[in-house]
Order: sequence, then C-alpha cells, then structure tokens
Amino acid sequence: MPTMSSTTTHLLYLHGFRSSPRSAKAQIMARHVAAAHPAVQWWAPQLPPSPGEAMEMVMSGIRDWPLGSMAVVGSSLGGFYATHVAATTSCRAVLLNPAVHPARDLARYIGDQTQWHAPEEHFYFKAEYIDELRALEVGALPHPERCLSIVAKGDEVLDWNEMVARYPGIRIKLLEGGDHALSDFEVAHLRDAVDFLHLA
Repeated sequence: MPTMSSTTTHLLYLHGFRSSPRSAKAQIMARHVAAAHPAVQWWAPQLPPSPGEAMEMVMSGIRDWPLGSMAVVGSSLGGFYATHVAATTSCRAVLLNPAVHPARDLARYIGDQTQWHAPEEHFYFKAEYIDELRALEVGALPHPERCLSIVAKGDEVLDWNEMVARYPGIRIKLLEGGDHALSDFEVAHLRDAVDFLHLA
C-alpha cells in the first residue's frame, strides 16, 4: 500500500459516457490546475467506448505515476472508472455524481451514439461492453477516507440514493438540488474538490 503524500502532484480526470475532456467540469478543473497549481501533472484522456480499453489506457498512462501523491477525479461513468482506479492504487479520489451500476444502466444504450460535445462524432456502444463494465466492478474502497463524492439529489440521470449507499464511510457532499452535470460546479464545488485533493 502506498504511503499517502500530503499533496497531490499528479491528477487524472475521467469523463463520463458520451462525454470528453471538453466537458465543462473537465475544462474548469484543467484551467484551475494550470493557473493555481502549475506543478501538478494533469491528464484528462479521451476514453474509448470500450470500458476494457479505457481502463487499459488509464492504467498504462499512470503506470509510472507516484501512487502516494496521485489522485483521480471522475464524473458519472468516469466516477465508476475512478472508483476502480482508487481501489487499485489506494489514491485520493473525487467522484462527481458517479455511475454506480453502469452495466445495468447502459444496457439500453447499445447501438450508435453521438458525443455530447461533438454531435457530429459517432461511436458504437457494443453489447460486449456490458460484460467489460461488470469486470471492472469493485467492492468497498479500501481507504474510504481518501474519497469525496459530490452527489446531487436533483440528478436527472442517476439515483442519488444508490450513489450514497454505494460508498459507505466516504465523505459525501449531498446537494438538495443540482443536476447530473453539476452545472454550478465552478462556483459551488470546485473549491471543495481542490481542497480535498491537496494539490501541490
């Protein structure tokens, strides 16, 4: 188990389903890290549709990162991926309306899909991706104290009760309203995420 550093020097951001590093939250965090924490290594990859390939890309990309001073932020499906990363590396994690049962919820999206931020870009979500999602499921996080989840009761896509129940023992910021995108992320939640991550 890596010894936790007091600061985060390497930060990974994982976007959600049909999303990209061009999402509002990813861009907000990227700008903040560049402006306020230029020493932090930032990586927000464009994840392939295949969950297996996505996780292979992520784990390969962080292979040489210092586990004691890295952290991950994940939104929606990216929160599910970030949970896998946190369980594997014991790093700090911030989960933003994380997907809890993507193998169940994404089964209805098998077929041709478009990207939210580039509707002209298509990809095909294959049936076998559901099994790949199941293969990435992990149990309770080994270090729940290293995880913060920001959950909106007003999430129109995911059930906030499931999001809260999935992560016993972690720090949860539960919003009475809000939405799946956490549209007020910059003004209301960025500081909480950054403070929890202890960025260098």
